[in-house]
Amino acid sequence: MSAALARLRRICLALPEAEERETWETPTFRVREKIFCLVGLAGPLAIWVKAPRGSQELLIEAAPARFFRPPYLGHKGWVGVNLSGRPDWAEVEALVRRSYSLIAPRALAARVATREPV
Repeated sequence: MSAALARLRRICLALPEAEERETWETPTFRVREKIFCLVGLAGPLAIWVKAPRGSQELLIEAAPARFFRPPYLGHKGWVGVNLSGRPDWAEVEALVRRSYSLIAPRALAARVATREPV
C-alpha cells in the first residue's frame, strides 16, 4: 500500500497549490481548502475523485471491478477508484487531474490542462 500511496501523492502534489491534509484519519488532497482527491475511508486501497455529471454511472457500468459509488460523496457524482492489484496509473492520473480541474479555481485548472503528465 505504501508504494501506491507514494505514487498517488506524487500525482496529487504535483498539481498547482495542491496540499495534503489528514482528515477523518485518511489522506486528503486539496486545492485552496477544497478536496479534489481522498483515500477511501475503508476497505481495499481506493481513491475518491469528483467526476463530471453523468460520468460516475458510465465508469461503474463499464468497469465495476475498478469503479464504485463511494459512500458520503457518491450522491454528489464522485467516483471511487480501486487501486488494489495493478492500477493503470495513467488512468489514475487522468482521473485525479480531471477532479482537480473540477474543484480548482479556473486559473489553476487552466494551468493543469496545459501541463505534461506527472
